[in-house]
Parts: sequence; C-alpha cells; structure tokens
Amino acid sequence: MSIIIDNKTKVVVQGITGYQGRYHSAAMREFGTKVVAGTTPGKGGETVNDIPVYNFVSEAIEDTGANTSCIFVPAPACKDAALEAIDAGIHTVVIVTEHLPVLDAIHVVSVARARGVTVIGPNCPGVASPGKAKVGILPNKIFKEGSTGVVSKSGTLTYEIVNAITEHDVGQSTCVGIGGDRVSGTSFIDILERFQKDKQTKRIVMVGEIGGTAEEEAAEYIKHNVQKPVVAYIAGRTAPPGKRMGHAGAIIARGRGTAESKIKALEEAGVKVAKFPTDVPDLLKE
Repeated sequence: MSIIIDNKTKVVVQGITGYQGRYHSAAMREFGTKVVAGTTPGKGGETVNDIPVYNFVSEAIEDTGANTSCIFVPAPACKDAALEAIDAGIHTVVIVTEHLPVLDAIHVVSVARARGVTVIGPNCPGVASPGKAKVGILPNKIFKEGSTGVVSKSGTLTYEIVNAITEHDVGQSTCVGIGGDRVSGTSFIDILERFQKDKQTKRIVMVGEIGGTAEEEAAEYIKHNVQKPVVAYIAGRTAPPGKRMGHAGAIIARGRGTAESKIKALEEAGVKVAKFPTDVPDLLKE
C-alpha cells in the first residue's frame, strides 16, 4: 500500500515538450511510472519519448485514462494549466513549477479543495512510492522499497535524507515533497494523517524548516493523533531573523517560525529531532 500514488497511477505531463518535461517524463517512466500522455497547446499529435502529446488535458484523459497530472508549465501559465487539469477531472495534481504568484496559488488550492482534488506543491519535487510510481523530479536511484514514510518541505533535503536512510538499508513507503512556498496545496498534517492510516508505513520522517508555524501545528497533531514513531529534522538553526533562506516560506518574522520553537514543539510531542540530516537513520533504528 502507498499514499497519493500507486500502481494504478496514470500520469499526463503538462508542458512535456519543454526541456524539463522531456527529461523528467523519461525519468518517471524509468522509475516504473505509467506516463501515458503529455500536453502542450498547439503541439497535439506529436510524441515525446514515445508518449503521445495532446493539446488539452481532457483529450489526454479521454484517450488514455490519465488520473494524475505533473505540471512543468512556466509560472505565468501555471495557474491555467492546473485549473485545466482540475476541470478535466484529474484526481492528483503535482506542481513542480517555481515562482507561482501567491494569488495564483491561493486560487488553485481553493478550487482543488472544493473539488476534492489533491494538489502537491507548487515548487515541489513531487511524490515517489518505490516499486510503484514516481511523479515529479526526485532522483530515481536514491530509493528503496520499505516502510518509512517521508514528508518534507525541501527537495534537496529530501534527497539527502532518503539517500542516507537507503544507505542504512531503511526503505521507504512513500516520500512526499510538499514544497516550500507560503501557500501549499498539501500540509504536513494532511500527509501525517495519510501515513497514520497507511498499513505499509511503520515510521515517519518529517523534514521542516524555519518560517511559518506548519511544524508547530504538525507537532500538536502528532501529539494527539499519530501513534507511529516520528523522526524530524528542522533546517535553518543558524539563520538570522528576517533573513529569507531559499524558500519563499522560509522566513522568520516577529520572533515566530524559529528552528528552536519548532524543535521544542516537536520534542514535546515525543518526536526525536535530528541535529544533522545524517543522524536520521540512527534515530530511526532506535
């Protein structure tokens, strides 16, 4: 069992004719994902990596039964691409695109929630369930099938920590990069709830960072609702107040969102917090 994606996932890649769409559609297929279609308006009838290209998502769904979208469309057109996928009947939308304007993200997320559609991202690496499917840009070679669920704001930290636990022979059930923007389609709590219900997932790794209160809210949720062991890592311990650190959401303001406050909340909820990413495998084995 896995969360969000599985062996029945059929992916349409929006923006498949661009460089990123071409490269990652091939990588997703190599992982074992059923990438059944791509879209680029005006290029319907072409093929990319032997994948048929359509003008519209609705056409791709009608011909291929696609149920999941991976979006590589540039930011100015990303909102329209996401809304097109939702309107066409896609169940899960993974938005890899960076620099999506906040108001566009709010619009997409609100429409998706009203329709019961799962949105991962924007500005995210995607989702991977080893042995089943991958949707997004996570590296193929770092994964190992197993029973550890991983949820993270940071793409590169996801890769580092997943690679570290794989090297220690700890496999993963599903890894979810929720993205680091201020407005995100899926929260830590959303994923923690799914991991708690997932029979394959026996333990959880949560990777957070400075800025906002999502980690503190997750800690409160863990305290009352998660019975499975949780290990966490919080990036940005040495970040100065008022300094943005990469992600749009990773900024400390008015004394809130510090690494210290997040670590304290997690530890009070019974979560083991790693000082360094490389400490995560040892804490999992404990």
